[in-house]
Amino acid sequence: MPEGNMHRDLGRLLSAQQHFFYSGATLNTDFRLEALKNLKRVLIKNADRIAEALSADLRKPLFESYASETGYIIKEINFALKNLPKWVRRKRTRSILATLPSSNYIINEPYGLSLIIGPWNYPFHLTFAPLVGAIAAGNCCLVKPSEIAENSSALIAEIINDNFDDNYIAAVEGGVDVAGALLDLNFDKIFFTGSPAVGKIVMEKAAQNLTEVTLELGGKSPCLVDSNADIYLAAKRIVYGKFFNAGQTCITPDYVLAHQDIKGKLCHAMQDRLARFYGADPKASPDYARIINRKHFRRLTGYLADGNLIAGGEHDERDLYLAPTILEVDDLNKPVMQEEIFGPILPVIEYSSLDQAEEIIARNPDPLACYIFSRNRSNIDRLTTRIPFGGGCINDTIIYNYNHHLPFGGRGSSGMGKYHGKYSFDVFSHQKAIMARKSFLDPSIIYPPYKNIHNLLKKFLLR
Repeated sequence: MPEGNMHRDLGRLLSAQQHFFYSGATLNTDFRLEALKNLKRVLIKNADRIAEALSADLRKPLFESYASETGYIIKEINFALKNLPKWVRRKRTRSILATLPSSNYIINEPYGLSLIIGPWNYPFHLTFAPLVGAIAAGNCCLVKPSEIAENSSALIAEIINDNFDDNYIAAVEGGVDVAGALLDLNFDKIFFTGSPAVGKIVMEKAAQNLTEVTLELGGKSPCLVDSNADIYLAAKRIVYGKFFNAGQTCITPDYVLAHQDIKGKLCHAMQDRLARFYGADPKASPDYARIINRKHFRRLTGYLADGNLIAGGEHDERDLYLAPTILEVDDLNKPVMQEEIFGPILPVIEYSSLDQAEEIIARNPDPLACYIFSRNRSNIDRLTTRIPFGGGCINDTIIYNYNHHLPFGGRGSSGMGKYHGKYSFDVFSHQKAIMARKSFLDPSIIYPPYKNIHNLLKKFLLR
């Protein structure tokens, strides 16, 4: 489609959504509940097709498809259905002496027209989870799934466009040109999940219209294992979190910092756990995913020369297979320690003191996640307090992402804004402050002329 025609078509679609939003239909709580129920019905109906699309794009195992994609979204919808009537209520707040008599409250107001740009690694989860929040908060939405996961993108578009009025929610497929055309439009809210590099472009575009932005990005998430840790538990949970979806997870442990006293034991335990999880030949395992495309495959295999192979390293470009790999790294200037890996390669770095570990982590600041394996409360408190990161776990890895009572999001280079559960509703809502003053008390002393009461006011305010 010529660029001019594409801009006009998208502009007309956005204009139609704007008209629908200003009709007030989405302000009705029952309308939002029915939309969420409809989304739930459609996702359950298409659960097997979703698994098939994920298999075609990523060879994602069935368990991972249901647990981290469809099942996760259904859990989010159920939570919203249960709690939405409470979330939409006005929240009363206290008054202060200077504003008496008055009643004060906060209204959760939808932003209006929202753009959701999804990624390829969890195409359904990371596209529909924010959509749940947008629907719950009363927004209209345009959804742009990632073209990289082409089978998933097509099914996402079909699910949305065949089951929702496009004046309310619509999906638009396409590549960089479509994303650019969408970002040229004037939305009230943009929610983007992807790389920090693209996140900067999204933010720059949004700034032109002063559009509210939520960015869910990534980074090099550290996993520290100290000398007091339960080594076998750490090995099991690190290997699980790292190689789930073949490491193509924004919150996966990007690298391990292992204390010098337990590094060898930890590496051996992780090798053993790999064999237990995926067998002697992970390529034959039905529980191990593939790399999304050749571009990412070649980027990942380039890291294999950046350290000493402890396990894995086998690869087959025709099958987009890269074995779960553990890499001993002693040069922090290698590319594998400069860039987010986003694949099944786990560097292990030795450290001797927490000061040294903190210095290593600070080389890639503000990671999306941080994981600490320790039974030493002092170490845990120090690291969780002194290391800036989005969220994380003590003695586990990616599982915190499943708790919808916890906010999920980054800080700095790993993103801005939080969602999941009630936080998804909040991130698509503007908290509007209202004060309703009473008329029966209106002291004239606060109005001009002030009659030299400033000294009295000074004593009162500056106590």
